[in-house]
Amino acid sequence: MEGALSERLKREYCLTFDGRVALAGLVSTEAGRDALAALWREYIDIARIYRLPFLATTPTRHANRERVAASRYDESILAENAAFLCSLRDQSRHEMYAGGLMGCKGDAYTGEGALNAGEARSFHAWQAGRLARAGLDFLYAGIMPTLPEALGMAQAMGDTGLPYFISFTLRPDGRLIDGTRLCDAIEQIDAAADPRPLCYLTNCIHPDRLYEALCQPFNRTAAVKERFWGIQANGSPLSFDELDGCAELQCSEPDRWAASMLRLHDEMGLKLFGGCCGTDARHLAAIARRIAKQP
Repeated sequence: MEGALSERLKREYCLTFDGRVALAGLVSTEAGRDALAALWREYIDIARIYRLPFLATTPTRHANRERVAASRYDESILAENAAFLCSLRDQSRHEMYAGGLMGCKGDAYTGEGALNAGEARSFHAWQAGRLARAGLDFLYAGIMPTLPEALGMAQAMGDTGLPYFISFTLRPDGRLIDGTRLCDAIEQIDAAADPRPLCYLTNCIHPDRLYEALCQPFNRTAAVKERFWGIQANGSPLSFDELDGCAELQCSEPDRWAASMLRLHDEMGLKLFGGCCGTDARHLAAIARRIAKQP
């Protein structure tokens, strides 16, 4: 999967983001499009070199119905982001899949403002439907902190007919931010969503912290083993609160980070690997080389 976008766009390209829809607004400027294309092409090239399939998602996690309505944009911002990513997919001449990224209504790291399942299905249907009609290959719910909203999100995405992924905000104790055990979240969503997600992932967590979460005895279940497939990993093992208070970007050395990722592949059976905060092309190349078993 792709590596970090947000931190790199801020630090390497000195771009600022819209206060409502965040990165989604970048597609409306030449500088934003150029920067996004440059980063995605870096990641596509790594996948091509190591002959691995590649997944990327539109930077639309914040572009939900409420935020778009309060911004200077209209709903076409979703189609514009999808069209831009799909154009890179079509130009890549590589096995690449373009997804539509969605997120929770409230705070992804505290769960504040989270919706119940019924509210979430209704609220997220607006964004899911518009992304699904824009030529994308899949939908992706990123850093979902609570089970009820993740369930409603799954139902909204499933209603579109596109395949979809659910990615949780996980703590090292093996639970979502609302305290739900990972094993229970997977089993409950699988039972209530039709169709169910293709698989489950996590993002914005270091691979060593995910290893701790998956080693919790209650998460050593068939459901977790069979259905939890991936991580978009932070470059730092610090907690969400610690990272939020850091003035400097926290980043592990790429080879050490990749070794931690490979442990998840070898011991936990994970199949999807990408980067989040504090990662760049060096990190993605380091894990791709190990997955491909090349020197």
